Amino acid sequence: MSDIILHHYPTSPFSEKVRLVLGYKQLAWKSVIVPAIMPKPDVQALTGGYRKTPFLQIGSDVYCDSALICDVLEHIQPTPTLYPESHKGLARVLAQWADTTLFWSAMAYNLQPKGAAAMFDGAPPEAAKAFGADRAAMSAGMTRLRPADATAAYKSYLRRINDMLDGQDFVLGSAPCVADFACYHPLWFSRKRVPVMAGILDATPAVLAWMDRMAALGHGSIEKFSATEAIAVCSASTRATAQNDNTFQHEHGIPLGSRVTVAAETFGPEATEGELVAATRTRYTLKRVDARAGTVHVHFPRIGYALRAVPPV
Repeated sequence: MSDIILHHYPTSPFSEKVRLVLGYKQLAWKSVIVPAIMPKPDVQALTGGYRKTPFLQIGSDVYCDSALICDVLEHIQPTPTLYPESHKGLARVLAQWADTTLFWSAMAYNLQPKGAAAMFDGAPPEAAKAFGADRAAMSAGMTRLRPADATAAYKSYLRRINDMLDGQDFVLGSAPCVADFACYHPLWFSRKRVPVMAGILDATPAVLAWMDRMAALGHGSIEKFSATEAIAVCSASTRATAQNDNTFQHEHGIPLGSRVTVAAETFGPEATEGELVAATRTRYTLKRVDARAGTVHVHFPRIGYALRAVPPV
């Protein structure tokens, strides 16, 4: 197995989700810091278009989306598990809710004017403007919660998580599962990135205690790595896929070997184009060639992503 390389930046909430999973599984990994906003030429040399954060690299395999990254890390290090047999379906469903509904409610609350001002306190005015323009481009066409609606929803969701923690240390039992990591990262953003907004957590003390337990998992063993080094690893690598399910499922009627694009259904709609080399129960894999990175296999989860054939020229 090649080294685990995480491309991320410190204040990215979904990156914190993955960093904690790496800590929970006590894995060693290389850390490549990516820009928070476009342009991202080194990112796109590896992903071919996808620009959300984080993504995971193992040799010449690039895994997009934190949900798929969790599956890959589970395959690499099955214990402690993210998907306990007793409630693995429930854990996945709850994690999907947290990564979408909970996350967007929390972020609409967090980035109200007071939170946004705190986030960019001390930064030049153009930094906030550039960040806002970048995220507006990523969320074009999305329905956004108004601050008052987001606040009400976030409070309700925090109470529900607090109820789940009644009498137990983690949301579904005595040990963390994927649902804990997904529920944690939007709340982490409130508490650590915009602490001026963190008072909303005070009404749910069990949530605060659980957050302390989650934070104590740490981030594993980290080695700094550069984007140039990561691209060189990819270029020099033979394929060593961490997921090896090659069963073809062709709901789209698009055969393997076709030229296709894959893009997120909502946030971050930039598409990656390549040759479809796998379409399994859970993921798509595209093969593409980059001038610097060489042959890259880019993997996406099926859920939340749209596969389309590229029309012939």
